[in-house]
Amino acid sequence: MADYQLNPGRFWLKPLLYLGMFVLVLVGGCSLIKVERIDAGNVGIKVNLAGSSRGVDDITYTTGWVFYSPLSTAVHEFPIYTQHKEYEEFEVQSRDGSSFGVAPSLNYYIQSDKVDDIFRQYRRPLPAIEDGFLKTAVYEAYRVATNRYTADSLISNRGSYEAQVKANLVSQLQNLGFIVQQITTKLEPPASLKAAIDAKNTAVQTGLQTENRIRQAEAQARINIAEAEGRAKAIRIAADAQAYANEKQQQSLTPLLVQMRWIEAWEKGGSNVPTYTSGAGGSQFLLQMPAPGAAGNK
Repeated sequence: MADYQLNPGRFWLKPLLYLGMFVLVLVGGCSLIKVERIDAGNVGIKVNLAGSSRGVDDITYTTGWVFYSPLSTAVHEFPIYTQHKEYEEFEVQSRDGSSFGVAPSLNYYIQSDKVDDIFRQYRRPLPAIEDGFLKTAVYEAYRVATNRYTADSLISNRGSYEAQVKANLVSQLQNLGFIVQQITTKLEPPASLKAAIDAKNTAVQTGLQTENRIRQAEAQARINIAEAEGRAKAIRIAADAQAYANEKQQQSLTPLLVQMRWIEAWEKGGSNVPTYTSGAGGSQFLLQMPAPGAAGNK
């Protein structure tokens, strides 16, 4: 009787057991099947990890969802939009043995139809390829280009130098699926050359300043000469005018006019009265006359 009463209470264990088994199966199934979404602007590469077809599968997923078993398959996502990569500074040598530091910045993208070939060859994700194969290609492009220039010509022809570096990279990478869009260089010359360039620039600046001062002095001298010539010309004009006036005045002083001036002076009296004078050839003689009222005072 007691056993009969206990048995009905154990019926709840059976559904619980089934539920646990279902959960285990579900978890196991999820571990065997994985879902990954390939975002737009990326290409997914499915790689077989087991069996006779190990390697990169022929199927390339551009966008959407990818279902696969992580036990036998791996999916790698490669971006096919423009990538920007900056490398730390390294040294290259010019044709005359001068060492230059270069720190390149690279813009590139991968051709979508070459992604599987790239992964097949390097078996690494893109960041690892950038720090491995791509870095070596960039270094080689700079080494070959720098060796074609002397130190002076390299400084003077930065544009053609970078164009040569880009041409070297294109020749190495384009057939592999890497399309180089732009490369810029932070070029650091050796200390001795940099000091020589600075000294040359200082000399050029000093020469320009000296030339400017000379031109300013010459301009000021021309201004001073012009002003002096102007003053001399004004004095000359004034002297000519005075001489002309004197000449006209002398021409106007006829004997009759002189006599009239005497008479006017006598009439006015005082110190304006002439003492004596003689005419032309001494024919005229004038005595000093006593002042009016002088005789009466005596």
